[in-house]
Amino acid sequence: MRAVDFLPHRDPFLFVTDLRSVEPGQSATGAWQLTGDEAFFTGHFPGRPTLPGVLMVEALAQLGACAVLADPNHAGKLPLFGGIERARFRRQVVPGDLLELEVNLGRMSARAGKGSGRATVDGALACEADLLFVLVDAGPAGGD
Repeated sequence: MRAVDFLPHRDPFLFVTDLRSVEPGQSATGAWQLTGDEAFFTGHFPGRPTLPGVLMVEALAQLGACAVLADPNHAGKLPLFGGIERARFRRQVVPGDLLELEVNLGRMSARAGKGSGRATVDGALACEADLLFVLVDAGPAGGD
């Protein structure tokens, strides 16, 4: 089981490198192995490469999307950010770190839902956030 089995994301914007477990419509666990070769480390920050917090939140959202899209009730849909609440960043994440990810989904309807996520490195909390999402049709956005 891989994140690409559920998500439309691809390199360079696929951050879940290891999808470990998925309970459809409920939860998922996974990880993002940071190699140091990621392009954003070059400019964030020269001499002290640091994973941007917003990308930690995106990794949690991608993991949550795996749990959403694994549910047959949401076939043909795409979860998009509706909001981010109570995001907190607790430690610096650097090249070589393994960012462990977990997301639990809360209230869900046919059109929207909520989830909460945590990201850790070596057991230490790096990021936590509540995620709100809306479900849209997965077809092309602009049409032809």
